[in-house]
Amino acid sequence: MSARTKKTLWSILAIVIALAWAFPVYWMINSALLPNAVLQSFIPTFLPIGGSFANFGNAIADGSFYSALGMSLSVTLIAVVGCLLFAFLAALAISRFRFKGRTSFVLAVLIVQMLPAEGLFIAQYKMVSSVGLLDSVIGVSVIYIAFVVPFTVWMLRGFVAGIPIELEEAAMVDGLSRTGAFMRITFPLLAPGLIASGVYAFLQAWNEFTVALVLLPSESAHTLPLWLRGFVQASATRETDWGLVMAASTMVAVPVIIFFMIVQGRLTSGLVAGAVKG
Repeated sequence: MSARTKKTLWSILAIVIALAWAFPVYWMINSALLPNAVLQSFIPTFLPIGGSFANFGNAIADGSFYSALGMSLSVTLIAVVGCLLFAFLAALAISRFRFKGRTSFVLAVLIVQMLPAEGLFIAQYKMVSSVGLLDSVIGVSVIYIAFVVPFTVWMLRGFVAGIPIELEEAAMVDGLSRTGAFMRITFPLLAPGLIASGVYAFLQAWNEFTVALVLLPSESAHTLPLWLRGFVQASATRETDWGLVMAASTMVAVPVIIFFMIVQGRLTSGLVAGAVKG
């Protein structure tokens, strides 16, 4: 088999895999544009012929979408900023300094990451409730930060450890202070790692459901995943309107997909630009 044939086969395989990944998103958007009667048919409709945006209008008709959107944006922003701050400082300390208990700290980070989230619900609820932070942005944001920080520390540690400390030392020989050498030499090279960690924290906080369900019992404090749950809770007298569900899912998912695609391109270019050659 020639090299050109192998390249063609690999390209075809890549296209098939890409289509398999993209099809669920397409099906969600396609279903969001169709009425529920068409979706309940045994014959699938692959093109939204005769569709409309009525499901989107019905999804935001009661106005709860905007309050849920504001709640999700607030919680996600606080979680991402707090997570990057704590994880950056912890990763820097682990990679650049030698101190007593360093190995134990790294092991503790890994052990915390292995704990099942469901086993911590009662403790988290009691802690947040005892300080009066139920149904609040701060309360759920703190729990999100604690949930995401361990893996983010581990991720950033690899980026920091991959940057030779000799670069900072050479800059200090040229007259820069330790802080100046770090900010001008090391920090720009850490940008890809910070972006990757920020994307991970963003996706975790934006899509999180179970912790929000426990700590945000009031309907007025619901995030978008909890808001979306309301469309799939069919009562005894009302069947689930799947067109409405798909429209609501599209409103929650598509902005995140677009954001991730934009950041992914910048992340790839940043990884190439920030590479360090030995």
